[in-house]
Amino acid sequence: MADGVQFETINSEEISFGTNNFLEIAKKKAVTSEGETVFISISRGFTTPNGEKRFRKSVSFPDEDDVIKAVSDAIKKVTK
Repeated sequence: MADGVQFETINSEEISFGTNNFLEIAKKKAVTSEGETVFISISRGFTTPNGEKRFRKSVSFPDEDDVIKAVSDAIKKVTK
């Protein structure tokens, strides 16, 4: 493999909101010459008038059960 990182989406879900906005929650894999890393990403984006998806911001964290549970619990706490 050439230098750099290749990203592969393993699974994703999309949540639409507003007029042309969406959130993408995805399980992805980063592949380098040293190996692979699986992670979860939450990305905010919008759809252009011609239907293209553009991403604005993203956050990612490890694909570890305790981290996923902590993020999920924190979202539930702040929305009460």
